[in-house]
Amino acid sequence: MGVRSVVVALTAAVFTGMVLALQSAVNMARFGAENYMGPVVALSMLRELGPVLTAILVGGKVASGITAELGSMKVTEQIDALRAIGVNHIKKLIVPRLMAALLIFPLLTILADFVGLVGGMAIAIFERQVDVYVYWNNIFYWVTLRDFFTGVGKSFFFAAIITLIGCYNGLSTEGGTEGLGRATTATVVQVAMGVILSDFFLTKLFLFLFW
Repeated sequence: MGVRSVVVALTAAVFTGMVLALQSAVNMARFGAENYMGPVVALSMLRELGPVLTAILVGGKVASGITAELGSMKVTEQIDALRAIGVNHIKKLIVPRLMAALLIFPLLTILADFVGLVGGMAIAIFERQVDVYVYWNNIFYWVTLRDFFTGVGKSFFFAAIITLIGCYNGLSTEGGTEGLGRATTATVVQVAMGVILSDFFLTKLFLFLFW
């Protein structure tokens, strides 16, 4: 997953935070509520955009890599060789990747959330002349821990979904290198759809649990 994944997630997060701040400031200024742009940015990033963008951008890259690696092992019969010598390929190949994803994706989500808030702060200060104290004070006043844990909780589910899609397509690869290409492409599409669809049900679940 590496440093390149961090760069992708944080670059998307900082510009997303900046866009959110611009949009919210311009529209809330009509109601004289421009000082509340901070909570709007924070709630949007923490509850939705932080975990979802991280999962789609980084997840597509990670899952396609898993599919390519496992698919290559499948078409070259390396997995059959592992089975032949009595090695549990699920335990050997899938579990470590799943554990790594469950560790890394929540951390990336937290980093993306923070960077997104900093991006929003930059717009608040330099573009809209909102005092930095007002920006952060309103965030800490209106945003609660349940908002933070909602996004982080989603990232655990996304990590599992992404990894399992990548592993399943890799282990199901057939047809040589052509089949491997199809499986890798399918993984990217399925990860994006899986994250978006599961986000709806996870949002319903967390609203039921925390509200």
